[in-house]
Amino acid sequence: MTDSKRRRSLVAASALLGGVLVLTACSGGDKASATGNGDSSQAKADAAAAKKSSEAQITITPKDGSDNASINNSAAVTVSKGTLTGVQMTTQDGKAVAGQLSADKTSWKPTLQLERSTTYKVAAEAKDSEGRVAHENASFTTVSPANSFIGSFTPDNGSTVGVGMPVSINFDKAITNKAAVQKGITVSSSSGQEVACHWFNANRMDCRPQDYWKEGSTVTLKLALDGVEGASGVYGVQQKTVTFHIGRNQVSYVDAKTKQMKVTQDGKVVKTIPISAGSPEHTTYEGQMVISEKFTQTRMNGATVGFTDDDGKGEYDIKDVPHAMRLTNSGTFIHGNYWGAPSVFGGANTSHGCVGLQDVKGAGDANMPAAWFYNHSLIGDVVVVQNTGDKTVSPDNGLNGWNMDWAQWKAGSAV
Repeated sequence: MTDSKRRRSLVAASALLGGVLVLTACSGGDKASATGNGDSSQAKADAAAAKKSSEAQITITPKDGSDNASINNSAAVTVSKGTLTGVQMTTQDGKAVAGQLSADKTSWKPTLQLERSTTYKVAAEAKDSEGRVAHENASFTTVSPANSFIGSFTPDNGSTVGVGMPVSINFDKAITNKAAVQKGITVSSSSGQEVACHWFNANRMDCRPQDYWKEGSTVTLKLALDGVEGASGVYGVQQKTVTFHIGRNQVSYVDAKTKQMKVTQDGKVVKTIPISAGSPEHTTYEGQMVISEKFTQTRMNGATVGFTDDDGKGEYDIKDVPHAMRLTNSGTFIHGNYWGAPSVFGGANTSHGCVGLQDVKGAGDANMPAAWFYNHSLIGDVVVVQNTGDKTVSPDNGLNGWNMDWAQWKAGSAV
């Protein structure tokens, strides 16, 4: 390389290094170093601004830009080194969300559950001990129905039910992570009875003790499903506690052979009622069945359960069946019957599979056997049907898991 070329290379390298020095000098510190003065005008301005800034540190959860946020506990505003002086939470269309400030003014939460699939904006203000103001803003979107699941449960909160009433939960989405969901659900009794849960399918889980609930006890259902992933990308949103009470121990025994029903309370027969069960062509299921619904009057159309004539219409269509109580999802009821002759009850099995008791049209006579039984029955009472010649009712056909032994029941648990 000639001397002239070497000089040109050195000049280029020097220029390049100079460029690097210029680029790295963007922080502003090099000028001060060059002058030997550590306090540049910018540094002084920054220091002055820092002294004027509030020490209050506001935190908004969920963080800005979050989606799939919980509708229960995710929204909150907290402050350290200060107190909150104002929090505004609104929906995207400007609707205000009510909230409550803590007594010490260091936290704020909405007072109501948030809506799903909704974008919320939060603006918060706080002051430190010297009155200096701090602000923070955030926006987030709650979980959508498509990305969340809810469990509909029975019995209702605060209700009094019979000793056979299980806790039954039906989920609106198929649950694939059953163990995680089941761990978020607890059922306990004041009686101390062990409670086990059984999955019938991906959408239904029932919970019960080995034997009927102890009369007079209180059962507590806790749903801690908020944020639990029940299936891929599908999260729970429920967080609540439900209690219900167990009434007196009433179990009724229907004998299709003798055509009598013995109603027992605490193991003692309190009444015997003549009945008419399913005919030989339409026998009644056998087994332990739990009353799941009660209707003073209801319509029963054979077409809804497969009993049709050649024209496709129901073999029967009675629009005012009195004192009807559901025993299965497939249509088995124990109900009043005003269209049958009085001699039928206790004398012949004539129904399409239901258990009939003598009654009057309009359900207006409290002295009728059907009225007595209706008025003395609770949702959750057990009706045991025997000697019909039919098969035992399926445990998932209604609230009838008692027809599964304890080992089989526990084998259906996911935990």
